[in-house]
Amino acid sequence: MPDDSKTEKATPKKRRDERKKGHVFLSKDAVSVASLFGSIIVMRATFAASMSTVGAFMAACIQRTQTGGIPNHAMLLRCVSLIAEVTGPFLVAAALLSVIATLAQTRLLVSFELIKPKMEKINPLKGFQNLFSMRSVVEALKNLLKVSILLYLIYASLRDLMGISERYLYADLNGASDHLFGAIFAMLLRVAMAFLALAGLDFFYQWWDYEKQMRMSKQEIKEEYKQTEGDPQIKGRIKELQRRAAQQRMMQQVPKADVIVRNPEHVAVALRYKPYVDEAPLVLAKGLDALALRIVAIAEEHDITVVENVTLARALYAKSELYHSIPPDLYEEVAEIMVYLYKLGRVKA
Repeated sequence: MPDDSKTEKATPKKRRDERKKGHVFLSKDAVSVASLFGSIIVMRATFAASMSTVGAFMAACIQRTQTGGIPNHAMLLRCVSLIAEVTGPFLVAAALLSVIATLAQTRLLVSFELIKPKMEKINPLKGFQNLFSMRSVVEALKNLLKVSILLYLIYASLRDLMGISERYLYADLNGASDHLFGAIFAMLLRVAMAFLALAGLDFFYQWWDYEKQMRMSKQEIKEEYKQTEGDPQIKGRIKELQRRAAQQRMMQQVPKADVIVRNPEHVAVALRYKPYVDEAPLVLAKGLDALALRIVAIAEEHDITVVENVTLARALYAKSELYHSIPPDLYEEVAEIMVYLYKLGRVKA
């Protein structure tokens, strides 16, 4: 029974996984029709040569009955050679076109998963369920339609031949044979065209049925996302832990700062400047709101100067990057603070 919860189209990952298992879209009727057309075309093209070969063999058989000069093993070899020469071309064409039609639909897939022995394949209950499945019903109706069409076309062709059969009495053997075999090929071509129409319908049905089988439920898509991208909750937890670890490392740098530039409660930036080490003042830490208050608290614990400058604090936070030098356009304002701290002896060596 179909699962009503599976309403979503298959994801690319599921299609790849099913493809590896050998579960791909394939219309067997399309393969059969391609093989049938190839056989008819090759039979038509090689008909004259095949009849000539058969005629030569029949002549040899008649000669042997009259003279008995050809050994039995030689006749057997000629018979085998005749069968291979007459049937070989269209058998090869049929097999080749079957392979091409199959690979064209499966996009050159070669998989041995479907032929591996599995217990479910010999499960009687599973087989009984498949016997009365919708697919089995459709296949049975399709085969019944094929047989009906085939029988009707054969009947129609024989009826037409019976209507003109008396004319063969007044025709030479070659002419009658050509007309008879031409009628047979015409009948085969009509059968192939009818089966082509059925194969077209089967192609769309198989595609629809395949897409239906490939459908996924919303829960399956979520589970697949968790497997490929990770559980969003776990990823969020990891990011939170990483953020906390980064903040902890940043806070460990605050005691090394020379000055904290702050906007009274909302912004704080910790700066360090060592004349012979740093090309320009370096940002050791920065934060907003609660994080800014923590930076200030750590600075006060370690007797680090805290300067309140609303405009400069906001500019440093917005324009500077952590563990990088401050932007050149802020050199002058920060330099004034550093000079003031040098005069007070508050800059660490």
